[in-house]
Amino acid sequence: MPEFIFVYHGGKTPESEEEGAKVMEAWKSWMGSMGDALKVPGAPVGMSKTVSAGGVADNGGANPVSGYSVVQAADQDAACEMAKGCPMVVDGSGSVEIAEIIEMEM
Repeated sequence: MPEFIFVYHGGKTPESEEEGAKVMEAWKSWMGSMGDALKVPGAPVGMSKTVSAGGVADNGGANPVSGYSVVQAADQDAACEMAKGCPMVVDGSGSVEIAEIIEMEM
């Protein structure tokens, strides 16, 4: 079965310890609902840099990455359905970019 990377964009930093606990519980609940389909829970990420032929940009670009996960799904439509439950999507503070991971022989 194919694997897909979920690339998280956006989100917001909780304003209190209480809100942080609530947000963490929402993420744990959503990830738990995916069961064995969640292959790599991933993690939030820090500020990104973009490297191109023109040099290195320090701002992470127009829509910087805020985290990632890897899931297994029958197809991209099924992966998109899974992503709809992401807490950032549900509360409107972010989005999930979904791409199939293509296996390559090296």
